[in-house]
Amino acid sequence: MPDSRGWFAPALAAVLAITAARIALLAFNKTDLFVDEAQYWLWGQDLAFGYYSKPPMVGWVIRAFTEIGGDAPFWIRLPGPLFHGATALILGAVAARMVSRQAAVWVALGYLTLPMVAVASLLISTDTVMFPFLAAALLGYLRVLDRGEPWVALLTGVALGMAFLSKYAAVYYLICAGLAAVLVPSARPGWKAAGVFGLAFLVTVSPNAVWNLLNGLTTVQHTLDNADWVRDPGARAGLNLAGLAGFLASQFAVVGPVVFGAFLVAVSRWRRAGPGARLLLLFSLPILLIVCVQAVLNQAYANWAASAYLAGTVAAMALVLKRRGWLIASFGINGALCLLFPLAATAPEALTWRGQPLLERYIGRDEMSRAILDAAGAQGLATIVASDRDVLADLFYTGRERPMRIAAIPPRARAPHHYALNFPYIPGAEAFLLVLRASGTHPCPELAEPVGSIEPETGAYRRHPQALFIADPGCFAR
Repeated sequence: MPDSRGWFAPALAAVLAITAARIALLAFNKTDLFVDEAQYWLWGQDLAFGYYSKPPMVGWVIRAFTEIGGDAPFWIRLPGPLFHGATALILGAVAARMVSRQAAVWVALGYLTLPMVAVASLLISTDTVMFPFLAAALLGYLRVLDRGEPWVALLTGVALGMAFLSKYAAVYYLICAGLAAVLVPSARPGWKAAGVFGLAFLVTVSPNAVWNLLNGLTTVQHTLDNADWVRDPGARAGLNLAGLAGFLASQFAVVGPVVFGAFLVAVSRWRRAGPGARLLLLFSLPILLIVCVQAVLNQAYANWAASAYLAGTVAAMALVLKRRGWLIASFGINGALCLLFPLAATAPEALTWRGQPLLERYIGRDEMSRAILDAAGAQGLATIVASDRDVLADLFYTGRERPMRIAAIPPRARAPHHYALNFPYIPGAEAFLLVLRASGTHPCPELAEPVGSIEPETGAYRRHPQALFIADPGCFAR
């Protein structure tokens, strides 16, 4: 086993310094909560074992932090830099066990400076909440392989279960562990340890499994919507080579060109790699390949393979450290981006391209919500009904202290989002303000009087103006 002593103190000092700087800059972040962030905040207002599209951990975490400091965006996003700092130290421990003491420090710093981590430290996401638990599961798995201790297997199962309660992508690690057991003889835990691990995992995730069964498998349905070719392969699946190429190209931006390039080099050296290097690749490459299949059959977003870059960063940095030029280039490029992103967020309207802010999807959301809330107040209306999920998400957050009822247009079939499922409009006796996309279809034009529109010249709604109507309570009666 590589020498693993003496790395923690310098790694901790570096991680604390970077995390403190990120928290300080987060206090000056001027971007609005993104639609997903606002939705996660709303979930935290009603604690449950599951939600429309995700498992519950992100809502629980946000609730814990907002109970301490309030509902300001700073407190909603504060878990980001803290959770990534914890993940960096756990990956340092993985590197100390698998590579060397020197590698442990560089892996911790390399992970913290990945572009995806720099961005995720400005926001709150399910990946962010999942990562420390997933990294802990990887570290525990390695220790189980080394010593086979039942109590470590128990904690490892709980850690993976907590990762699963954060994001269902954690299930990839079960696939990876199975492949590792088949392809790397030293990666086969004993039956007793495997049984303890499996039982601990199942017990940990059982509350969410029960919640899904009691709620019509809502999150399973949403997952199938994301990979919609599964529902009708003949009609929806195709050979999207451009989508695959775009996804793979995006990975150079997700973790940086040097780190992703080094990861691909490590993959190309599979036949010459030792058991440790193969094990790391087996906990990263299968995830990337699974998402590549999704990309070629339909589409895949750049962050869908993010969980591959826990073990993947360790594997890549092991090669980067052997070439001084690679090391300098990696930290030069990724370090510059780590400075650019938080600084840009302190003045999101200043960084422009072709006359529009590069961060325009993160600005103008609260402005739209305030305009809608003010319009309802001016008309003496106590209820706002909207069709757009983005509008609804921010209306709930921005209007949290206003005496307004926010509701979604009631769905005609399966609810398309959390708001339609949990906050559909229930007809009452009074008129309400109806908010529709200006380009959308009106559900009841004969029962609604137009009272204006909101057409921002910049920000998230620049291409999505909203039309306002005073609607009769019988609008959705049919």
